[in-house]
Amino acid sequence: MAANLRRLRAERGLTQDDLAYEAKVSRSYLSQLEKGAFYASLKILEKLSLALGVEPYELIMPPKKRR
Repeated sequence: MAANLRRLRAERGLTQDDLAYEAKVSRSYLSQLEKGAFYASLKILEKLSLALGVEPYELIMPPKKRR
């Protein structure tokens, strides 16, 4: 999830502060999620997916392999 979260946030041009505000989570918590230090609950997954405008599965699916 960490890589997908970081990639989706960057693709939308959002800072961690921006996304944290939109998802109503703390920036430090978001940072830990992006590092893979914490796991997100379903409630947090929903908040992040709504803030990013994606389906929840897009956050948790395995990252696409680069060629």
